[in-house]
Amino acid sequence: MTTIIGIVALVVVALVGWAIAVLKDKGFQYTNNEEEQAVLDKNQQQLEQNGYDELGIKDVIRTIATTGYSAV
Repeated sequence: MTTIIGIVALVVVALVGWAIAVLKDKGFQYTNNEEEQAVLDKNQQQLEQNGYDELGIKDVIRTIATTGYSAV
């Protein structure tokens, strides 16, 4: 009987925590300040100048070492 009470209490605490997180997300919206926005704009400008190619999983496997580490 005590295990059932413990599980129910755990579920209730989890639901209350989840509800608090959802309400906090809806109530407080994050906005970038001027310094953060300047960094984001600079990064976007560099990506446009240098080009950006998103790698697929096959490209990632080709470019990384998947053989492991040899200590000898």
